[in-house]
Amino acid sequence: MKSTRRFRRTWLAPAFVLAVASALGACNKGGGAEQAQGSAGGAPGNGAPKQPPVPVAVAAAATGTIASYYTATATLAADKEAEILARVTGVVERLLCEEGDNVAQGAELLLIDNDEYRFRLEQAEADRKELETRVERMNKMREQDMVSAEEYETLANDLAAAKAAEGMARLNLSYTRVTAPFAGRVVTRDVDPGQTVNVGTQLFVLSDFTPLLARVHVPSKEFNKLKPDQPVDLLLESSGTKLRGRIRLVSPTIDPSSGTIKVTVEITEYPAGVRPGDFAQVSIVTERRNNSTLVPKIAVVNDRGEQIVYVSQADTTAERRVVEVGFQDDQNAEILNGVTIGDRVVVKGQRSLKHGAAIKVLDPENAAQAAGDTSAGPGGS
Repeated sequence: MKSTRRFRRTWLAPAFVLAVASALGACNKGGGAEQAQGSAGGAPGNGAPKQPPVPVAVAAAATGTIASYYTATATLAADKEAEILARVTGVVERLLCEEGDNVAQGAELLLIDNDEYRFRLEQAEADRKELETRVERMNKMREQDMVSAEEYETLANDLAAAKAAEGMARLNLSYTRVTAPFAGRVVTRDVDPGQTVNVGTQLFVLSDFTPLLARVHVPSKEFNKLKPDQPVDLLLESSGTKLRGRIRLVSPTIDPSSGTIKVTVEITEYPAGVRPGDFAQVSIVTERRNNSTLVPKIAVVNDRGEQIVYVSQADTTAERRVVEVGFQDDQNAEILNGVTIGDRVVVKGQRSLKHGAAIKVLDPENAAQAAGDTSAGPGGS
């Protein structure tokens, strides 16, 4: 029995030693891998790899002028527009213009058959001449006291009425030739040859497209900031075409229902394709500030409810700064606090930055590509 127990101890001891040695070897291998990984990251005790510099483009904050705008949408309208109506009854004899035609002031647009009106004028002329002859004879008789004053006054009144009738007949005859009251373009033709028209029948719509007008309603608090001839910017919604206008009229009264003032903007020059009825975004300068600190608008980003920019420090490090923004236009933003003149702000690649991040400032040719590569990264929004 004793010899058997010694035999088991002799063979169990080496097996235990081998198991412990295997466990220690595995631990040593894991520790070596961790140590090697730490060495590769360049930071002892930290497994995160070092981030490479973020490629960015920068621009210097500068002094400039910027303005605030009141923006509204308006419909472009013709300067003048008139419905041309028939002023006599008759049959349309001939059309002398068509829709889209440009016509001069006084140009004939349409002819109405005028035979009846010519005869009426001839009859009125004959009546007038006959009465004039009678008045001449009566004047001679009056010199001889052969006519009473009452008879003479009656005949004189008849002559006056005849002259008025002749004038009305001549006027009605002139109405058979329909003319343009002003220079413009025929927008609508509403009748055809051979059609019978009555007094008040619409014949044409005539519009004067030069200039075009845009009417907007501006809050009354801006009243003192608006002046006639003040420049105005317009942007057509249909084509994106930019137009330039000026304030023609500022209404002297305030609309009590809306608290606004009507402002009429005049556009004298515009591309051939622009027409009344186009919608345009109208931007009117309400205040202008000189000597402001300006940075490119794209440099300002929103980050967790704050407006920030990243400033390049020695072109190696990004500094996150909270800024107060004033006026903004299509290109620039006014910085009231947080940036000084000459600071180099990041304008491309800023959405991939954090405070203290390493940066690499690229030349302008490579900046656009760098911004495209890094714009999807973390950072402000």
